[in-house]
Amino acid sequence: MTDTSRSTHRAALLASAVAVLGLLTACGAGGDGTASSTRTQPGTATPVTGGRTAGSATGSAAGSTAGPATTAPDASATATAVTAGATASRTATASGGRCHTSELRATVGPNDPGAGQEHFPVVLTNTSSRTCTVRGYPGAAFVDASGHQLGPDPKRSPGTPTTVTLAPGGSAWAGLSFSNPDVSGADPATPASVLVTPPDELDSLTVTWTGGQVPVSGNSSTVYLTVLRPGSGI
Repeated sequence: MTDTSRSTHRAALLASAVAVLGLLTACGAGGDGTASSTRTQPGTATPVTGGRTAGSATGSAAGSTAGPATTAPDASATATAVTAGATASRTATASGGRCHTSELRATVGPNDPGAGQEHFPVVLTNTSSRTCTVRGYPGAAFVDASGHQLGPDPKRSPGTPTTVTLAPGGSAWAGLSFSNPDVSGADPATPASVLVTPPDELDSLTVTWTGGQVPVSGNSSTVYLTVLRPGSGI
């Protein structure tokens, strides 16, 4: 090979090497952005789009699947139910249940004597603003001016207790009976008052006694009470 040919060949090889080096440099620098974009994609795509989308979809699926079993009750529905329950409870309390002593007034009606017997109606009247009930026998005791009891407690006449419903202002009565001491020869006393205790109550109501003498001991001194029944006994 001549010197001229060798020079030409070296020049061609050098040109090829320069071209290859230029190509490699362009690829390493990113050129059109493909290589650079590939390296940075995992760090930007996941939090911005992939993470939020996946999280949102998972939450929606869990909520729709478990909703009927785990969703909290609607606040307005709960409040309505509570209010309705409280109203029903107040209504039940206001319109039923036993009459308490504080809701009643006791009186003793006029005597209805016959065949040596004295008969007085003991009346309980509902003075409250609610409807309540009484059932069975009231208690009764004659007392003197100092509050000391005169004679034993009355006995109960045979009878079948029934529930008597008392609207506001309504009354129930029980019969109080005994033999006239002048006829029976029993030891008498004149009470100042009679204490009347409503059924199933502990507190008594004091009623001034105007019925004269009552038997307290001796022959035929027993006093009787009947079950309560509707009305005033007059």
